[in-house]
Amino acid sequence: MFSHLKNIDTAFKHIRQFSLFLIIGNVITMCFCIYKSTQAVNLAQSRIHILYNGKLLEASATDRKSNLPVELRDHIKSFHEYFFNLSPDDKAIQANVGKALYLADESAKRQYDNLRESGYFNNLISANISQEIKIDSTRLQGNQWPYLFTCYATEKLVRSSGTVYRKLVTQGEVRDIQIQTDNNPHGFLIQHWEILANRDSTIQN
Repeated sequence: MFSHLKNIDTAFKHIRQFSLFLIIGNVITMCFCIYKSTQAVNLAQSRIHILYNGKLLEASATDRKSNLPVELRDHIKSFHEYFFNLSPDDKAIQANVGKALYLADESAKRQYDNLRESGYFNNLISANISQEIKIDSTRLQGNQWPYLFTCYATEKLVRSSGTVYRKLVTQGEVRDIQIQTDNNPHGFLIQHWEILANRDSTIQN
């Protein structure tokens, strides 16, 4: 009889161990399934389908931080192109500079007022000078807002007597205003902007 009870006790221990292993195995399997399901959902949410010219294209959504330097450089580039791409027409100048002022604070407005008071824009109009800018490089500094930047560019002034190339260097800060609009699609604002250098480099007759 004691032998029979011992066998029952041993069998019960085996069943208990087996049940414990089974429960642990089920918990591990469930955790793995939940992890893989979450991973699959996140992957599916990061894929965007775009209909372009009747074709279905797949795009990937990424975190803004991974694309932040590109967005900052594009914002800085857009501002400088609006501010310095000028034609000999007062309305065109005001329209372009107006677009630039949406991307910067009052420091850009001060620079514009200084150029206007010095007769810079009147000289462009009276001499029929077209001005274009090409961004050579943009250096970003810092790891947190506001980001410091230095922009290096080349200005091309075309007039009837020849072409003048100027080296332009500006610096400032970029702040995230967290509001994106049609006039400011990146939601950034340039502040404390100043022109460090704007001098002739070459003249072509």
